[in-house]
Amino acid sequence: MANPGIEKRRLAALERLGILDTPPEERFERLTRIAKHYYGVKTALFSVLDAERQWFKSRQGLEATETPRSVAFCDYAIQQDKILLVEDAAKDPRFRNNPLVTGKPHIRFYAGMPVREPSGFKIGTLCIIDDKPRKFTEIELDVLRSLASIVEDELERAFLSTTTGEYVKVSHLSRAIHRAQNVFLTSDNEHAAFELMLNDLLALTGSQFGFIGEVLQRNDDAPFLKIGAITNIAWSPESQALYQEVERRGMIFDRLDNILGLPMATGEVIVSDAVASDSRAKGLPEGHPPITAYIGIPVFSGDRQIGLIGLANRLGGYTTRLADELEPLMQTVGNLIERKRLYQEKREHQKHLEQAANYDALTGLPNRRRMTELFEQELFEANQRQGLVSVCFIDLDGFKEINDLHGHAVGDAVLKSVADRLLASVRAHDVVARLGGDEFVAILRDVKDERVYARLLEAISQPINYKRNVLHLSGSMGVTVYPEDNSDTDQLLRHADQAMYAAKEAGKNNYVLFDLDSHYSRKERIKVIEQMGTALEFGQLELYYQPKIHFGKQRVEGFEALIRWNHPEDGLLGPGHFLDHIEYTEYARKVGNFVLGDAITRLQEFQSNGLPYTISVNLSPSHFLGPGFRDDLEAALCDCPIAIRSRLILEVLETTALDDTDRVLENVSACRELGVDVSLDDFGTGYSSLDLFRRLAAQEIKIDQSFVFDMLENPDSDMIVSAIISLSKSFRRRLVAEGIESAQVEAKLIELGCELGQGFFYSKPLPLKQALDWAQRFEWQNRDTRNDWVI
Repeated sequence: MANPGIEKRRLAALERLGILDTPPEERFERLTRIAKHYYGVKTALFSVLDAERQWFKSRQGLEATETPRSVAFCDYAIQQDKILLVEDAAKDPRFRNNPLVTGKPHIRFYAGMPVREPSGFKIGTLCIIDDKPRKFTEIELDVLRSLASIVEDELERAFLSTTTGEYVKVSHLSRAIHRAQNVFLTSDNEHAAFELMLNDLLALTGSQFGFIGEVLQRNDDAPFLKIGAITNIAWSPESQALYQEVERRGMIFDRLDNILGLPMATGEVIVSDAVASDSRAKGLPEGHPPITAYIGIPVFSGDRQIGLIGLANRLGGYTTRLADELEPLMQTVGNLIERKRLYQEKREHQKHLEQAANYDALTGLPNRRRMTELFEQELFEANQRQGLVSVCFIDLDGFKEINDLHGHAVGDAVLKSVADRLLASVRAHDVVARLGGDEFVAILRDVKDERVYARLLEAISQPINYKRNVLHLSGSMGVTVYPEDNSDTDQLLRHADQAMYAAKEAGKNNYVLFDLDSHYSRKERIKVIEQMGTALEFGQLELYYQPKIHFGKQRVEGFEALIRWNHPEDGLLGPGHFLDHIEYTEYARKVGNFVLGDAITRLQEFQSNGLPYTISVNLSPSHFLGPGFRDDLEAALCDCPIAIRSRLILEVLETTALDDTDRVLENVSACRELGVDVSLDDFGTGYSSLDLFRRLAAQEIKIDQSFVFDMLENPDSDMIVSAIISLSKSFRRRLVAEGIESAQVEAKLIELGCELGQGFFYSKPLPLKQALDWAQRFEWQNRDTRNDWVI
């Protein structure tokens, strides 16, 4: 059933059109003939629906000129915006008992496209009817849509050419509609759009002043009016300040019991030609000049009242007929306000999505994603102005204790307080972001004085008062400066992060500048990167092999493959000369793939020659943590049987496991799925938790050589090695000690229960043939002593 408010306005629009009970016209007859012949149906109609009946302006194949609206198929059609298609009315529960189906004209098939009058109301349909079921596709009904559109064009043309209006010239009204549409669609200035429409309304009606407002709802659903435009001349000189207030902040009408607010309560047009004596004329704005005549016209979008237009002081007064003539413009205003609302809602929704995607929910600071965007902009602008960018990586000291002792609510309050303090300590153009947990990053422009860094830490270390608690914490900060550190955003953050850990180790509550020279010189890095492509292309890289000895069996268990560069100018280079320089570049992955491929080739040769050795290989952290790691490993293993795969061991640094725990766990699982063992290298140098050790499914643990070197002289190192051996046995992990350089160290490791070892005591890394020869000699020399070992 149609909404009563909309139906009333639809009928008023139909009356304005003046089409009811008029003689047939060839322009419409031609269109219904085309429809009938094109679709091969018995009947084609241009029907118009008034309050009680369906009347046919044009009919082909039907004698009746009208039917009751209660049985009209077309009444269903105008309730929707697309074609109403009934393929078999006798089977449709809406129509099977309809007298037009059970009796003449025995309708079985119906397709009707709604037809709108110039202001947008659906007044009827162009329809085709048959007395047998039919099927048409959506594409086949496009002609019916096109013919209905021509009907609408003819209605508008006739309306504009024949209707002058009692109060408003139709041509002027049409121009006002087009102007309103244009300004709303082409301008972002909402106030200017309302002003233009108000000026047109004043000119169309000859009113002295007026307003346009948007009807909104409070939390209790009570409507109120927010003024979008109001006539300046309506105000006395004494009240100009009030007008300017309206201009700046907007005026609100919320009374529903006076002449201004009553249309919001009733949804009806309000007319008063004797406002001075009208009891409803109360509560007008202070300073407003006298109103002699007034009309309030509600504006609708569908069945919702979304606006209100008030016009005043027209010579001759106002009538509801004037409101009827203005209905096409009111309809346009309603559509435009609704469009504006939908746009605002979409914009607000998009804003919320962007806020959630780019900003930390707790502190409101940029998150890692947004920080990266801002960071890249800062680097670009620094290049433009030849300036500096300081990257400050901050980790709070003592935050975990506060969180554990006082709870997460207090912890959250502390994080918000720290965020506020950091923001207050930097300039407006600087960036402060939260990476997560208790980690923050400040990106500062052109810092010339290091006291700026100290000021950030000083702000953090001030006591925090929260609910009668005085909380104390501090921050450790690492700083790197671009372009001295000429890296990308990820690398700069890593460098600042590394410097932050140095600050932690130095006693916390201080900052450390990243020492670029201690890692690599920029010149050397560029040289290595420029030459690495050639090295790969011409086979300058080679794997050397250092044997791993099984203490109990006194035999070579396998080899660790260590990369060397046969440099054409600098001779044989160890990994320390080039691996750090290619880290986080494309060559880290390319070199890693070379190592994998070469090691697997050697394992296949071992298998063919009946050699039982394993090979351990080292991959760079960026390759192992990169998105292409699993694909690279799968590609390298594509032709390998399980027996060979199980003899390949990938060594992963303990510190790499701490960089991105989730990715490491994921890639270690991938290795196991592909049949490859994983070794946790340099164990003891990081800060692994027992939980991480438990979850990290590495089959082998390698004790870092720094502990093995001096375990005989340093009780702490001895204790660490003993603890690692005990831990590995508890978790049933294979154990390798690297860096063995003496028989005494070997004996101590055997005493502690270590199974495998490697080091210069046995052999330095050797080319493959020499390594195999060494292994053969070692096993020959020790063949007689094997039975003496306790295994």
